[in-house]
Amino acid sequence: MPGRLIVFKIGSSTLVDEKGALDRPFIRSLCDQVVALREAGERVVVVSSGAAAAGRDALGMAERPSDIATLQACAAVGQTALTEAYAEVLRERGVACGQVLLTRRDVVDREGYLNARNTIERLLDLGCVPVVNENDTVSVAEFTFGDNDMLGAIVSGLVGADLYVIMSDVDGLYTANPSEDPAAELIPLVTEVDHSISAMAGGSSSSFGTGGMSSKVRAARAMMAAGIPTVICEGRRPNVLCEVASGASVGTRFQPPADGAHEHGRKLWIGLAEVVRGTLRLDEGATSAVVERGASILPVGVTHVDGAFASGEVVNVTNPEGELIGRGVVRYSSDDMQRVRGLKLDVIARFLGDEAAVPAVHRDELLVF
Repeated sequence: MPGRLIVFKIGSSTLVDEKGALDRPFIRSLCDQVVALREAGERVVVVSSGAAAAGRDALGMAERPSDIATLQACAAVGQTALTEAYAEVLRERGVACGQVLLTRRDVVDREGYLNARNTIERLLDLGCVPVVNENDTVSVAEFTFGDNDMLGAIVSGLVGADLYVIMSDVDGLYTANPSEDPAAELIPLVTEVDHSISAMAGGSSSSFGTGGMSSKVRAARAMMAAGIPTVICEGRRPNVLCEVASGASVGTRFQPPADGAHEHGRKLWIGLAEVVRGTLRLDEGATSAVVERGASILPVGVTHVDGAFASGEVVNVTNPEGELIGRGVVRYSSDDMQRVRGLKLDVIARFLGDEAAVPAVHRDELLVF
């Protein structure tokens, strides 16, 4: 019987030293923890940032480039160094390492999503440690994950992880920014990501990374919908990965309810992997129906439409205050949605025909966070 499947994401700011070079002693300690978990019967997937930072170091660049071509060149140079840094240490311990490079384009297509899952699962079956990273050398703006926090969440949902660990340069989620407010306190446990939790998260403060606490909280929120516990912790804390895996109270743990309805398969693919084309804002009644009763979104409950999208594309769904509550496949184009918003289905049928009177987003194609 295989052990748990643990996905952990390590950020660039945690992987590099003060000069911006790959911190190889730290990578060695990280690999030691991976091997220890494997020896305890766990399976491990590594989602690692750091390629562009490693490339900057190899090319002698002191500052992060501002143009895409140079950033992609840095990633191309650094990706080999990053993977080899892991592979070298794991090889010494008799463990094979497999590199998996993904772009959002690879997973927005359902077939590509399944192929990526099959590859990672087969690597695990063969006793390898998959090291996953975004393929920054070919990603274009529309098809980037934005940050590896969400890439780690997508991989966790894709393989059905038992635990997702985000190894950061901070201890976890605080009540305020601890570098600015000495009274800030660490929040050890989150069971619901509401407005107050989202408001506590800030942006990235590192020149090496792209994701701040807000991106980590968004990823954790998505994992709660999937029923996957997520821990945000300080990556450089000694033996932190093993501590988290053992259940120790480290960092901030986002714990989904044990008896909650967890989303899987297509809904997770829609909510995490697909490119978002627009936004539907709901009134209070529709928001309550979607969040509390799992209802479809009807045109009558839509108050605002933003973006340009076609029928069958993915949109964000927000409450009256503009807060994200879900993501789903819309059944109207943006132009048609503007025409039918606020109307009941029988009114739409009267003017456009029965075939046009459909939910704006059906509940089977809606991921509610």
